[in-house]
Amino acid sequence: MKHILITGGAGFFGGVTKRQLLKQGYKITSIDLQKDEDSHENLESIQGDIRDADLMDSICSGKQFDAVLHFAAILAHVGGSRKFLWSCNTDGTRQTAETAKKHGIKNLIFTSSNCLWGENFGRPIKETDDPKPVEIYGRSKLEAESILKDYEHDLNVTTIRCPTIMDAGRLGLLSILFEFIDEGRKVWVIGGGKNRYQFIYAGDLIDACMKGIEQNRSDLFHIGSDDVHSFKDVYQSVIDRAATGAKVASLPAFPTLQLMKIAHLLHLSPLGPYQYKMIAEDFD
Repeated sequence: MKHILITGGAGFFGGVTKRQLLKQGYKITSIDLQKDEDSHENLESIQGDIRDADLMDSICSGKQFDAVLHFAAILAHVGGSRKFLWSCNTDGTRQTAETAKKHGIKNLIFTSSNCLWGENFGRPIKETDDPKPVEIYGRSKLEAESILKDYEHDLNVTTIRCPTIMDAGRLGLLSILFEFIDEGRKVWVIGGGKNRYQFIYAGDLIDACMKGIEQNRSDLFHIGSDDVHSFKDVYQSVIDRAATGAKVASLPAFPTLQLMKIAHLLHLSPLGPYQYKMIAEDFD
């Protein structure tokens, strides 16, 4: 029975991964700042901070982990200070890697993000394009990647740059969209909704992460689709499936974006530069 350490195991993607691996017969140890509501005979859940070296040592002492899936991260729109986000996402990554090195956990899989690019190229993003994040979450992910490079001689580090993850139970900003559709209300697109943005099904990302466990070297991967649909088409497909009578409606691009920028500057909206660019421009 393989034993996997998951950071962020009480979060959305960590939780989906944890439950799937438990069904497949894995033994899981999960650490998260939030309380883990799941229970299973092969699950050990610890509520704590991955930046705590003593706690991480105590979790790993006497155990033989086959890999660590490092999913723990603080999102920019969930509240809290920028300093806290930066520390959790960067110092937390360093401590996770240091713990893996100290306790002989050879494989570390890290989920980075496609929000490392914050500008519309007018074409699909290429693997050779230099990352240029426009907000703190993207910058923290890029810094975490840089930190992990220092451990590539001691660990097999698999970094996966992935789009926004979708699955049942998706919380946060996307939950508002699902609630509107469930209630049969209008869902809004900007400027006709012809722009495209990548999403990824959690199950596909889990498959990629599990392939990382078998890696015998460090590597960086981009994961996504070569058949990306427009926001309007994606929304409409969910509406058709839900059959609640919801409608896609459009807002004019320029004034809407200006209002979103002002709302962000006045701290009236959780949507930052990446989010309002994402819903109005092409990112694929």
